[in-house]
Amino acid sequence: MGVPSRELIRADVAESLGESPDDLTDDENLLDRGLDSIRIMTLVEKWRRDGYHADFLDLAENPTVAGWESVLRRS
Repeated sequence: MGVPSRELIRADVAESLGESPDDLTDDENLLDRGLDSIRIMTLVEKWRRDGYHADFLDLAENPTVAGWESVLRRS
């Protein structure tokens, strides 16, 4: 299916945090914004259901919207 767009990644993360996508920057550390391992796992499961290959450890090591787009592109 390819890679989710940066906008989709940002929107999904923002929804998980209860924030507006406009409040998140591409290079902001999402862990510092309050994204914890449970929320990351929830996003991984959602993206897998949507047909994207997502790996928890890779995402946890690169906790930015831009980093996640890059990780998902390599998967």
